[in-house]
Amino acid sequence: MIKVYYIMHSCFMVELDDRYLLFDYFDKSVVSDVVEFSGCLPELDPNKYLYVFASHSHKDHWCLENLRWADSRDNIKYILSKDIRLGRNYLIRNGFDLSIKDKIQFVGSMKTYKVDDMVIETLRSTDAGVAFIVQVNGLNIYHAGDLNWWNAEGKGELYGEVYGREYKRMLKPIMNRHFDLGFVVMDARMGEDGYFLGMEYFVKNIECDHIFPMHMWGQYQWIERFKKRPGIANLRDRIIDIDRENVIFEIED
Repeated sequence: MIKVYYIMHSCFMVELDDRYLLFDYFDKSVVSDVVEFSGCLPELDPNKYLYVFASHSHKDHWCLENLRWADSRDNIKYILSKDIRLGRNYLIRNGFDLSIKDKIQFVGSMKTYKVDDMVIETLRSTDAGVAFIVQVNGLNIYHAGDLNWWNAEGKGELYGEVYGREYKRMLKPIMNRHFDLGFVVMDARMGEDGYFLGMEYFVKNIECDHIFPMHMWGQYQWIERFKKRPGIANLRDRIIDIDRENVIFEIED
């Protein structure tokens, strides 16, 4: 049994028999002027290894305080995009022992890394940082970070075309691969003509069993709207319904 915890925004945690994979956890107070999230981490088994992923440095995807978990947990490692700057003086100023760096694997785009028994690949984002592909315990997991077909309302047709070309190019390396879990951006701020573009392209072109919409800023009603779009009917069962934070999904492995 695989457990997927939707915590908030783009933050999900995958619980396997022997470990947790936590993606893009952040301090919800930093976006409280935009949306009031109620998401929080569940109580974790101290015997399970915790791998903390951060796709980039934006405040809705990463929080420096995450590093303090290592004070009370030996079995923890961080996989962080290189745009998250953690220089020596910065860490000291914020009260961290420099030994924390031994627990961090920084990753760049379009690279492959081995972290313990996991293979971690990265794609280049169309915004900042990376998207993650994680091979672990026979599973293939995709987390987009901010890799998306951005098409902000009012920016014009050319804006969307440029991001569309880049989005398709960035996904080319995974076109013929199968994923068990996919966490994919569907941002309502893009408006009626743009919110669905990245998700729709992913759903129609990438083989993925369970697709979790994310980066929705609490606007969960857009999931059902998307599932009613033409051409999605025979694919809609892959898309997981989310209507609030702090939800656990159990998936047979």
